[in-house]
Amino acid sequence: MTSSQMLRKLNKKIIHVAVFFLMMIFAVNTPAHAKLNSQVMGMHLMHTGELEQFRQVYKDEEWRFVTIPFTLDDLEKKKEWQDFFDQAEKMRVIPILRLSTSFDQSNNAWRVPTRKNIIEMANFLSKLDWHQDEKFIIVFNEVNHAAEWGGRIDPLLYGSILQFTSSWFHSENKNFKILPAAMDLAANSSANTREAFSYLESLLQFYPDIFDSIDYWNSHSYPNPDFAASPRRTGQNSVRGFLYELTWLKNKTGHDFQVMITETGWASSYLTNYSLSDYYLYALNYIWSDKRVKAVTPFIMKGSPGPFASFSFFDAQGNPTVQLFSLQKAMKSYDSLTF
Repeated sequence: MTSSQMLRKLNKKIIHVAVFFLMMIFAVNTPAHAKLNSQVMGMHLMHTGELEQFRQVYKDEEWRFVTIPFTLDDLEKKKEWQDFFDQAEKMRVIPILRLSTSFDQSNNAWRVPTRKNIIEMANFLSKLDWHQDEKFIIVFNEVNHAAEWGGRIDPLLYGSILQFTSSWFHSENKNFKILPAAMDLAANSSANTREAFSYLESLLQFYPDIFDSIDYWNSHSYPNPDFAASPRRTGQNSVRGFLYELTWLKNKTGHDFQVMITETGWASSYLTNYSLSDYYLYALNYIWSDKRVKAVTPFIMKGSPGPFASFSFFDAQGNPTVQLFSLQKAMKSYDSLTF
C-alpha cells in the first residue's frame, strides 16, 4: 500500500469516527418534547412480597413496571410466584424478571448458568399464568463485572448463553420478550471489569448477529460519578447512558430498539438530598420522556438494611425515605406541567 493510499484510508477512518461521535453528541443533547407516558415509571423490587408497598409509591391506577430477580432457588416456589403474578395483575403491575443463578461464596461471584438451568427456568416460567401478553425476561446481570459471571469476564460464553436462552424461551411460544444483561456503564477495563462498549464490541465480534436475539434493550443508566451527578450531565456514565447505547446499536447493527432502564437513581446523601426532587423532575421531563423508553424502574424499593440503603425508597422499618418523598414530589410537579 502506498503512502497516499494509507493516508486516504486513515482519513476515511477518522471521518467515520468523527461522524459516530457527532451522532452521540446529537443524541444525548436533543431535548425530549413529548410528555412522558405515565406507565413508563415503575420500581426495582427484590422480593415477590413487595407489591403492596409498591402501590404506596404509585397510588394511581396506571399500569406500571417492576423489575424483580428470579433465581434458581425460586424453582421451588411455584405457589409464591403464581401468587405474585395474580397480585400483579390485580394491581396493574407488569413484571420484568431478571434471571439469576446462585451465589458462590468460594469465589465471591454469581455462578455461570448451565443450559440445564436455562431450560428449567423456561419450563417453570412457561407453566405460570402471567396474565399478560408480553413476558419480559432479562438474561442475567452486568456481565462486564467478573463477580456477576463466575468470577471472570467472558463475552464469548455470555453470548452463547444469551443466544441459547433467547432461542429456548422463544420456542415456548408464550410471547417471551428477551432483554440482554445490562452493562455497568461506569466500569473501566481492569482485571475484574470491562468497559461497557469494549465488552459489547467483543460480543459483536464473536457473534455478528447477537443482537437479533433480543427484543428490547436493557440499560443501567446511573448518574455517575458516585451515583450523585446532576441529570444535566452528559456522558455514557450519566443518566443519559442509554442514549449512547442506542446510538451505538444503531450505528453497528441498524437496530432501533426500545429500551427498559431497569436500574437508575441517585444515592441519598447530604450532597444529593436537597436536589433529589429537582433531579427526578428534570429526568422525567428531558430524559425518560424519550419515546424509545418503555420502562424506568429506579433501584431499589427496599434495600435497607444493607449496602443499598442509600438508594432505598423505604427504610428497614417500612417507613418512607427522602427518595420516596422526592420522587412523589417530582411526579406531582410533572403531572401538573402542560405540553
